[in-house]
Amino acid sequence: MELILSPKPAKPTLHPACQSELNLDLTHQSEMPLSPHSAEMISDPAHQPEETQFPNLAQLTLEPVHCRPELLDACADLINEQWPRSRASRLHSLSQSSDAFPLCLMLLSPRPTPEAPPIVVGHARLSRVLGRPQSLLVETVVVARALRGRGFGRRLMEGLEVFAKSQGFCRLHLTTQDQMHFYAHLGYQLSEPVQGLVFTSRELPTTLLSAFPKASYSQPPCKAPKLTAQAAPRAPKGFPLPPPPPLPKLLTTPTPVGSCPQNLLERRYRDLRGRTIFWMEKDI
Repeated sequence: MELILSPKPAKPTLHPACQSELNLDLTHQSEMPLSPHSAEMISDPAHQPEETQFPNLAQLTLEPVHCRPELLDACADLINEQWPRSRASRLHSLSQSSDAFPLCLMLLSPRPTPEAPPIVVGHARLSRVLGRPQSLLVETVVVARALRGRGFGRRLMEGLEVFAKSQGFCRLHLTTQDQMHFYAHLGYQLSEPVQGLVFTSRELPTTLLSAFPKASYSQPPCKAPKLTAQAAPRAPKGFPLPPPPPLPKLLTTPTPVGSCPQNLLERRYRDLRGRTIFWMEKDI
């Protein structure tokens, strides 16, 4: 899989007309003595700041985690940097990746040296969707902090689309809290929520899996209480009782049955921690 490399920004240079303004006057150098330590810091190449080297976008690859078990630790560290979690639990979750889904994919950069392993740049998890055999749910999308804002997130999502299409799927679903604009630029639109399958087994038919959230538990029939006719209480002798006070008026207008928000942005879906999330989907 080849990805387009963005051109490297040119190194800034000074105009010849401005270079004369930066030259030091040699006749006044004796008035500005420098300590031996400061001279060594300027002249010693070992103390010069090195330019940060970023992975080449054109050489990135997308590979399943279960095909590269030697990179499990590095992938777990990348995810835990964004969502801290027990290392043992994270490794166990990654070890469940398989071709039968859920499937974890890593965005890898080439080896910096022949002896070094590839660098894990990003990660995403794909799961089947209940009742939608043509769809996949994208989860745990993360890119290394030092590489964000440089096109690696877009390359990761584009790689997921290519992989999903190669497996016969035609739609991707995902959730986000604050990256709606990023996914909208990639072609995603707001949608209804779906349910991802945590596991997929060939021994269990789809009809059985789809019955889980709709399962009804057998309960003994409820016996209606027996009502016996009772004589109305007789009013006591003397003055009649005053009438009861009127019922209070409703302060709010009830919502008509069957009404729904006109805009999906008005829907407040929440995750397991109670945080607001938005569901999005894209046809690929």
